Amino acid sequence: MKRYVWLIILFVIAYSCKNSDNYTITGSISNAQVDYIYLEKLELSKSILMDSAKIDKDGNFKLSGSVSQPTFFLLKVTPSKFVTLLVDSTDQIKFSADFINFSKAYKIEGSLGSENVAKLNNHLAKTNFKLDSIKTLISLSKKDESFKDRMLAWQTEIDTIKQQQVKFSNNFILENPFSLASVLAVYQKFNDGTFVIQDLQTIKITASALHSMYPNSSHTKALYRDTKQMMQRSDNLKIKQMINKYGQNSPDITLKNQYGNEKTLSDLRGKYVLLQFWASYDRVSRIQNPVLKENYKKFKRKDFEIYQVSVDSMQGDWVQAIEEDQLNWTNVSTIGTNFSALMNYNVNQIPMNYLLDKEGNIIGKNLSGPALHAKLNEILN
Repeated sequence: MKRYVWLIILFVIAYSCKNSDNYTITGSISNAQVDYIYLEKLELSKSILMDSAKIDKDGNFKLSGSVSQPTFFLLKVTPSKFVTLLVDSTDQIKFSADFINFSKAYKIEGSLGSENVAKLNNHLAKTNFKLDSIKTLISLSKKDESFKDRMLAWQTEIDTIKQQQVKFSNNFILENPFSLASVLAVYQKFNDGTFVIQDLQTIKITASALHSMYPNSSHTKALYRDTKQMMQRSDNLKIKQMINKYGQNSPDITLKNQYGNEKTLSDLRGKYVLLQFWASYDRVSRIQNPVLKENYKKFKRKDFEIYQVSVDSMQGDWVQAIEEDQLNWTNVSTIGTNFSALMNYNVNQIPMNYLLDKEGNIIGKNLSGPALHAKLNEILN
């Protein structure tokens, strides 16, 4: 008898666990003018039909399924009437809407992700409505005598409304760093096509947090990839700003070598120079040193030099690495300096390098291995 009791208990537990991974969406649509409602999985560039349900005469329907992680869906009654849901594995969702205002005035419970999506979409919709209203006033008032004075006030109001939206979106991300709804927040735009969130640091934090939490999500992967591209564009912009600021392509560097003597980068003008940032403790830097030696040996007589900047903190480790790797070009260190060289060249990783021509213009970045040899062979042969 006890054996059967335990079997029943185990069956109940197994059944409960099995159902715990299922989400359900029960809802009602007033004034429904269609017979079916559809659930489509939202991919990066398309949506895939996953399920459908018949809407009964009272407007009720039920959908269910399973997901392994929070997933974006479209709940759709017509091609133009749909809402975005963010469904987790155990969500028990209650949805209600009127058919006419299906996309704008729906109610949802039982899914924190979907509630967050609704919060983001509704807030941005209200913001864009306010902005459009002001733009309509501007368009209708262009012929008024007081237009210029009023335009200044309107522009101030537009800026204020936008800043309020930016603050709301940033706060949302800070409060929900591990919610996939934050992906939506990052990609939201004002009606003029500009992104609400433009702060790269906020985007980096979001991408990093979500990538660690949901590494297999296509939306997380896309955000992570896009963030890396934005960081690269930001780096390139900093280089351009650096050029404008200093009036030259590569700002000068004066640092001390291992013997305590100052060595200046611009003293090598008239030669092609590889400006290399490295560290004795960095494995990749040490692996690259023998390759640099081969290139230096081959191209030194053809006006090629290396100006290598160490970011070590310990003088002894740096000098020992120079001796062990037999580095016989100009070697200097940032030890005891204010790191201006690193900031001026936007050094955010090591190893990192720039290839300079005879006038000090940057003609290459992060060249290593075959790519460096090919470039040197191209310009020096």
